[in-house]
Amino acid sequence: MTSLGPRFAGASTLSIMLALLAAAPAQAQEAPRFYFGADLSYVNEMEDCGAVYRVGGQAYDPYAIFAETGHNLVRVRIWNDAEWTRYSNLDDVKETIRRARAEGMQVLLDFHYSDDWADGDKQIVPKAWRPIRDDVPALSKALYDYTVETLTALEAEGLMPEMVQVGNETNPEMMGELDWKESRDGINWPRNAALLNAGIKAVRDASATTSIKPRVMLHIAQPENTEPWFTAAKAHGVTDYDLIGVSYYRKWSTNDLAGLGSTIQRLKSGFGKDVVVVETSYPFTNDGADASPNLLGPDTLLPDYPATEAGQLKYMTDITQAVISSGGTGVVYWEPAWVSTGCSTRWGVGSNWENATFFDWRQQNELTEAGQWAMKTYRWPGDTP
Repeated sequence: MTSLGPRFAGASTLSIMLALLAAAPAQAQEAPRFYFGADLSYVNEMEDCGAVYRVGGQAYDPYAIFAETGHNLVRVRIWNDAEWTRYSNLDDVKETIRRARAEGMQVLLDFHYSDDWADGDKQIVPKAWRPIRDDVPALSKALYDYTVETLTALEAEGLMPEMVQVGNETNPEMMGELDWKESRDGINWPRNAALLNAGIKAVRDASATTSIKPRVMLHIAQPENTEPWFTAAKAHGVTDYDLIGVSYYRKWSTNDLAGLGSTIQRLKSGFGKDVVVVETSYPFTNDGADASPNLLGPDTLLPDYPATEAGQLKYMTDITQAVISSGGTGVVYWEPAWVSTGCSTRWGVGSNWENATFFDWRQQNELTEAGQWAMKTYRWPGDTP
């Protein structure tokens, strides 16, 4: 195990550092050279369910582990009103931002604009807004007001995030219904653009007088879908954003790493925005700790990347190098702390992702080799060969 620095020398050192960091006032931070990110939307829930995260056999605060291993960004999702869970709401987001900030990490807040998972296959309008789903001005105002109210509430507690996603994997039209994918003839772009621009404007307005002014990200699943979507968005007046977010899961993408890199280059030159692979993952084993099926099973595996700790690390270092070499601005690992517990999540007891986390349940949730991907040496444009 590579040395992870003085923070992991003992519990007393960790406690002292946490106390000092927590006492420091929140200040605006410059965007880092590169975002080494982790989506920790599940971690508070997992801790409440009894999960313990270990380095060298010793238990540590998971946020401290990620900060100490070179991560500088925490991504966290928020649902409008998910009655089926008490997580991923405003209170849960506040806890995540506080703990991330205490560790010196920046935050990306991911608005799903739904009461449940919004993704590349579905964008379901929140139940409270369903009566106005087809009233574009009214729905745009509801989205705007909700975004402003959320960010204002965060700012009141010194928790304004450094980045905000206006939608999550918005490949389909925003805030529709399950049957829209089959029954509608593509995206109604005048409606879609109005909603996206309402969210973007809400972020700008909510931060007009704050010290932290979030960068705005728009997010599409799988690189092969990005250029047509952003071309259409631009044609309909959606331009005032800062970052393009891309989900990249080879299981669901037609692009290999070279194709991903080429797409990043074209996005950056064609739209003039920074590009972040804002979701990616890879398994370190095909085994599971519980009866819930693994979403990333053997069909996920690539020839050069076995389902081992070394294979997971090689995948992370290779994709990161590909993003850096292509002019990208960051990589975020999706749900590296969604470990198996005795609690039920959306699809059953345990986790559907424990084989693709950064913690090996076979070793009492010991940090895997890939947990240190952000600390590896990368070649940067302009470096001497």
